[in-house]
Amino acid sequence: MKKIGRLGVWVAADFLGTSEIVELAQGAERLKFDTLWYPEAFGYETFCYGGFILAETDRLRVASGIANIYARDAIASIAGHDSLNNLYNDRFILGLGVSHIPMVEGFRGHDYGKPVSTMRAYLDAMERAELLIKKPERNIVLAALGPKMTALAGERTNGAHSYLVTPEHTARARAILGPDKWLCVEQKVCLTTNVAQARAAAAQVLALYLPWPNYLNNWLSLGFTKDDFAGSGSDRLLDAMVAIGTAKEIRARLQAHLDAGADHVCVQPLNPDGSRSVDMKALEAVAGL
Repeated sequence: MKKIGRLGVWVAADFLGTSEIVELAQGAERLKFDTLWYPEAFGYETFCYGGFILAETDRLRVASGIANIYARDAIASIAGHDSLNNLYNDRFILGLGVSHIPMVEGFRGHDYGKPVSTMRAYLDAMERAELLIKKPERNIVLAALGPKMTALAGERTNGAHSYLVTPEHTARARAILGPDKWLCVEQKVCLTTNVAQARAAAAQVLALYLPWPNYLNNWLSLGFTKDDFAGSGSDRLLDAMVAIGTAKEIRARLQAHLDAGADHVCVQPLNPDGSRSVDMKALEAVAGL
């Protein structure tokens, strides 16, 4: 897989029913989005879910965003990657990440190692794996916020996937990666002119991330302050993390990431009513950018 398209969809599907997941995947394919991204946290196992989406679509690429390296050893990860790409015509992208201390130590019961050295050792083990199935071209990206992990992504994989970032961060990541590596940037959107309602929906989603040091440290590096993290997050932080407004205003934010150096923007649509259902109208509004 040499290139990746300009737009993808990013949705946490753990709260969706099977028919809703199929509708989302086939809808994203119909709207000609390049890739469907999904996380691995408290719900679906990454390769099982990816295989299901691949089986329900014809052209859509599928990306783990992000598979937790503490969930399986390196050989299991590369076997999953190679299996899905052999079976589904090179349509799977393996996004890998070190996750966060609460997810690794609290939820999974592992010891959280030094992020960059742990990831480097994991990639080394993947490359040493000798599998019987035909080795396809590798489609791997790393979850990266800080400069060291971003540099490792550029050195050892197809590129980086960044989450909860601004166009300023995108420009910074591109400078580290260089011109030839993928930069896949997640951007939350909320298609409504009711700013108060949209901020309430944004705060509900960001509540999970506000306690996690990886994101806090990255936001501090971008000029946010501890005051922005108080309560459910300041309006400044909410507006920076979620593009709120009309289709034109949302498309402008996505374009800002592309102008800053992103190859691919992963659009995460938040429903203005605060529900877990996917707002397909938001995806329709930005498709074809």
